[in-house]
Amino acid sequence: DAIKTRGESVAIALALVGAEPVKEGTGRIVRFDLKPLEELGRPRIDVLASLSGIFRDSFANVVDLLDDMFERASLAAEPEEMNFVRKHSIELKGSGVERAAARLFSNPPGDYGSMVNEVVGTGDWEESESLGETWKSRNNFAYGRNEGDDADGTSGGKARPEVLDLLLKTTDRVVQEIDSVEYGLTDIQEYYANTGALKKAAENRKEIDSATGKRKQVSVSIIEAFGGPGDDSDVPVKDLDDVLRLEYRSKLLNPKWRDAMLEQGSGGAYEISQRMTAMVGWSATAQVDNFVFDQAAERFALDDEVAKKLQQSNPEAFKNVVRRLLEAAGRGMWSTSDDVLDHLRELYSDADDLIEQGSSRQ
Repeated sequence: DAIKTRGESVAIALALVGAEPVKEGTGRIVRFDLKPLEELGRPRIDVLASLSGIFRDSFANVVDLLDDMFERASLAAEPEEMNFVRKHSIELKGSGVERAAARLFSNPPGDYGSMVNEVVGTGDWEESESLGETWKSRNNFAYGRNEGDDADGTSGGKARPEVLDLLLKTTDRVVQEIDSVEYGLTDIQEYYANTGALKKAAENRKEIDSATGKRKQVSVSIIEAFGGPGDDSDVPVKDLDDVLRLEYRSKLLNPKWRDAMLEQGSGGAYEISQRMTAMVGWSATAQVDNFVFDQAAERFALDDEVAKKLQQSNPEAFKNVVRRLLEAAGRGMWSTSDDVLDHLRELYSDADDLIEQGSSRQ
């Protein structure tokens, strides 16, 4: 992603903190300098950077530069109300943690992924809060120039769950960049497994509102990076809920998209099935409107002709479609009638029988 967008995700972090790259004579970036507050005109925003394992491994030099930037921001002689990196670092030091300026977190060295999608795929989870904790347990290694046991630091990393825990507690918004028109938030498992689960991990650490009895929600901003806008005022930033609704209406719930997938046979049925699993993942970590489940059931299970085509082309995929609808209802994600649920249970049983019959013939 960083290569595809020419570093836009890094630029977002720099813009939030209020920093800019410094180049040497050859054009190589050697440092991220903090802009003066007078020039910035606003407080420095603290950033918890969730790094993919691929970014961590491929751009160790960038990770080092970012770590150095956060370290200097935490030590800058600026008012706390104008520098939240410094403010939170002081609070972290007061809690007795080491490396209060650590902001770059990922998996342990050589490891990849949050495993949240695997947990959702198996259905082996109880409360949605556990998905956030799965993400945290998989992403508690800090990286950068000041981390690790080797000379460079970045390649080693060091587990700092106590720092991550306190940073999550102060997280108010998650920012996710989308760099492709081919795959959106609802198309693959990785987005809810990382963006959604990070949101849930932060919410797990919020205080419960006495009026509502619920924890404070963490917002998610989606930035679309399709070639870059003309200037900063053109940056397309959208709320997660709006993006999910748009994607569901334009793809999964779109009859034309469905029919195109059906024409692809087994592969198309598999794509439908995967998006149904992702829909449950998003509902667990964020929120999916009831109408999405209603229409998904109508489009892929309750329509006899479509159900028959899916069963014939890929029985396992059809079974998963029905399974996810029943799971959503069972977990309280989807409210529907008893008649619909009874019909879905019959379809699931029939799909099971069909798969067993196919296995017995082999």
